Amino acid sequence: MPSAPASTAALAHPESRDVVADAEAMADRHLASVAEVEKVGNVVRWLDDLVRVPGTRFGIGLDAILGFLVPGLGDVVTGAVSLTVLTAAMRRGVPRIVLARMLVNIGVDTVVGLVPVAGDLFDLLWRSNTRNLALLERHQGELEPRPRAGDYAIVAAAVGLIGLSIAAPILLVVWFFSLFT
Repeated sequence: MPSAPASTAALAHPESRDVVADAEAMADRHLASVAEVEKVGNVVRWLDDLVRVPGTRFGIGLDAILGFLVPGLGDVVTGAVSLTVLTAAMRRGVPRIVLARMLVNIGVDTVVGLVPVAGDLFDLLWRSNTRNLALLERHQGELEPRPRAGDYAIVAAAVGLIGLSIAAPILLVVWFFSLFT
C-alpha cells in the first residue's frame, strides 16, 4: 500500500506535528530564559560585587555603596532594582513559595538596610540579590520547577516574625493601658 501524502499524514496524526512545534517552542523559551538569567546575573554583580577586595572572594556592590552614601534613598532604589531578579523568576515559572522567599530576602535587605551604618554593614553580608539569583538558577534547568521544604520553612518563619512584630506592639499597648484600669 503506498504511503499517504505528507498533508494526509499530518491530518491523520495531528498530535505528532504539535509535539514537534511544542518542543521547538519550549527550546526557544529555555534559550530566552537562559539569556535573561545571564542579564539578571550582571545586574546582581553590579548590586552585590561591583568592586572586589583584592586577595579575597569578597566584593562591595552598589547596594552597600548607595545605602551608605544616600541613607534610606539608596536602599529603596537598590531594593527596587532587586525586583528584576524576582521578575525574571516569575517569567521562568519559579514556584510561588520560592517567589515569596525572594520577597522575604528583598524585604529583609531593604528594611534592615534603612538603619544607618549598621544597615550598610548588613548589606555587605546579607546579599539578597546573590541569594535570589541562586534560587533562580536552582530552578533554571527544570522543565517544571518544584519548591523544596526549606522554601516553605523560610517563608513560614518570615510570616511568623511579621505577625509577631505586628502583635507585640499591640499587646504592649493593651498591657500598658491595663495597668491604669
